[in-house]
This record gives sequence, C-alpha cells and structure tokens, in this order.
Amino acid sequence: MNKLKEITKGKAKSMFTTDNGEHLVMHFSDDTSAFDGKKKEALLGKGAVNNQFNAFIMEHLENNGIETHMVEIIDSTDSLVYKLEMFPIECVIRNRATGSICKRLGTEDGLVLEKPLFEFFLKNDELGDPLINDEHIISFGWAKNDHIIKMKEITYKVNEILSKLFIESGLILVDFKVEFGLYKNKILLADEFTPDGCRLWDSKTLKKMDKDRFRQGLGGVVESYHQVADRLGMKIET
Repeated sequence: MNKLKEITKGKAKSMFTTDNGEHLVMHFSDDTSAFDGKKKEALLGKGAVNNQFNAFIMEHLENNGIETHMVEIIDSTDSLVYKLEMFPIECVIRNRATGSICKRLGTEDGLVLEKPLFEFFLKNDELGDPLINDEHIISFGWAKNDHIIKMKEITYKVNEILSKLFIESGLILVDFKVEFGLYKNKILLADEFTPDGCRLWDSKTLKKMDKDRFRQGLGGVVESYHQVADRLGMKIET
C-alpha cells in the first residue's frame, strides 16, 4: 500500500489516495485551529498523539460492536481507513452544557443534562456548521430516514461505551462529535475521535483536558492530550 495523492486537507488532517481503491490514508498534522479557522497554530506532537488516540478509541469501539472505517494504524501520524461516501453531517451528543449551546440557549456552563442531548449540524465551515434537524436532512437529500435513525442509534451507543471508558479513567465525556459514511451500503463510523473533537474534563477538578485549552488560551494542549492517553493506558510513539 502506497500513499499517493492528497484529496482533502482539513484543519488538522488530510486524506490521501492509495494504490488500493478501497482505502485512504488519514494523516494527522500538528495544525490546530479554532473559531472557524480564525485562530491557528502548529502544536508540536499533536498529530502523533491524535492519530494514536483515535486508533485506540476506534479499536475499543470495534471491540464493543461499533463498526468503523478504521483498518490499521500505519505509523505515528498515519492510519489506513476505508474509503467512504461521507454524509455532510456532524452528529453531536452533549452530556453537559458548555460551549456553543450555552450561548445559544443561555444555559449554565457545566449544567448536567437530564439525558444526553443529540444534535445534527451541517458540515460547512463558511456557514459556521449550522444546526439542522431531521427534516432538513431529508428535504435537502443529505441522508435518508433510515440513515438518520442508524446514525442516531450508533452515536448514542458510542456515548454509552466511551462515557464508561472515560469515567473509569477519571474523566468526564462532556460532549463530542462524530461523522458517518457509507461503505458498500453499510453505515460506518468515520472521521476521528480525539480530544480535538470532544470535551473531556477531569472528574474531580473539572480541569479541561481537550481542545478548549487551545480555544481559551489555557496552554498545555498537547501535554493534556498525553495525560488523557496515559490515563487510558496508551503508549504514544512520537
């Protein structure tokens, strides 16, 4: 398997074609951005920790019955994944209120929700990833109703599995986003699950251990990612 042409370049990772048409290489970079790209910085070592963090989480989910696009980790910053037909949608679950939902609804930061809150967002940086609902998705043809049902079902299951994993390591899974795609007409969990795309707080001190450290200028971003990895028993190679 050879990494060939870069076909997409995102805020913190790129996708490359391979000489096998069914697979892509997902490369994690050190680039970090926030506020729709208004704040940017390269943080040494972030790509390596995110790639290996993601591989660990995807393997844990696979072992608990969640089918993902992950094939194998290649090296410290690259992973081999299945090539999917992606839905232009982000699925978000919130276990506590923080970030944008507090601004949107005027709720207390850190409020523990009565039940996990699921939300759909359209993947569109120029529009700021607007909040959408099932009717938008069906009307605009972004996904079919059975896809919507399945994405919600899997996302709630991911929340159940990972909330348990993190709390056992002294961490609260506050919220997260995931994406999905089709592989041979089957919905697979795609993209990544890293501290870039979720919020993790220390269960005792409520210290932020995720990308909010970058958003809010708290510093120690990569160090916090490594601390989370250590708690989960990962051995990160640089």
